[in-house]
Amino acid sequence: MYKQFFGLHCNPFEVSPDPSFLFPTKRHNEALAALYYGVRRHKGFVVMTGEVGTGKTLLVRCLLQLLNHGNVTYAYVFNSRLSPLDFLQYIALDFEIPAPGKTKSELLLQLSNFLIARHRKNLTTVLVIDEAHHLSVEVLEEIRLLTNLETARGKLLQILLVGQPELDEKLDSVELRQLKQRIVLRTHLEPLKHEEAMGYIQRRLQLAGAPQPDCIFPAETMVRICRHSRGIPRLINTICENALISAYARQLSTVTTEIIDEVSADLRLNVVSSPHVEASENTELWEAARTLLQLHQQLQGVKPGERDPRIGVVLGKGKHEPYI
Repeated sequence: MYKQFFGLHCNPFEVSPDPSFLFPTKRHNEALAALYYGVRRHKGFVVMTGEVGTGKTLLVRCLLQLLNHGNVTYAYVFNSRLSPLDFLQYIALDFEIPAPGKTKSELLLQLSNFLIARHRKNLTTVLVIDEAHHLSVEVLEEIRLLTNLETARGKLLQILLVGQPELDEKLDSVELRQLKQRIVLRTHLEPLKHEEAMGYIQRRLQLAGAPQPDCIFPAETMVRICRHSRGIPRLINTICENALISAYARQLSTVTTEIIDEVSADLRLNVVSSPHVEASENTELWEAARTLLQLHQQLQGVKPGERDPRIGVVLGKGKHEPYI
């Protein structure tokens, strides 16, 4: 509804990952190049991680768009909360392999034959798993075993794991050390730096047809957007979208810093909830800590209310008093 008012031919700040709106920072270019190289060179396992909203899915869409121009087919898993059998059935169906009612061994045999047949035709097969940080250890182990399908020159199935930083933590676990050793390329997306975030906003406005992007979002307004969004592209989009709506409602051709502050407050971007601890659990923790400290001080001959010379702590006389 605001497009005509601001002279735009499309919405510049849609949150859906549109490859045509990719803002190619150095880090994003490096990540896309690594993903493309890993697939084209049949390296097997590639991992991309990044915080929520940093553009991981957008880069995956860009990669798949590039691969569509070659002899490549892919299965795309966007819901990673699957059992091992469900997972195999899903990717088989996405590769258009008949899967209903098949056992695990039958699925693996069909998948193996499918990959071998494509390899003989010099065709590339890719498995993309988004939200991979939600994968169970059992499913990750099934994925590792899929990389055993290989020739002397490369892997028959190229696997791309995409997820939040928790994926790195999961892959660092002892039980997944075999999988970790098979990863040949890893890349990580960071939030945009200050200058990048400002360029990101201007680039999107230009692609949307804005005649004068600086008039819509002046420099001081973009600085405020960068502060509230912390450089996360998805949050930048959300703030800018709401700000344009608010400015249009007020018939303002320029988005002010006050509008950005109001939008950010409405979106509760500066509100972070702390973990909730039940009162009973909190009391039990205090009691356990007090008991341990009492035992320690009794062994050292320290009376309640006196400072422990070794650890510098005074134990209060009250039942639930904190430590000083």
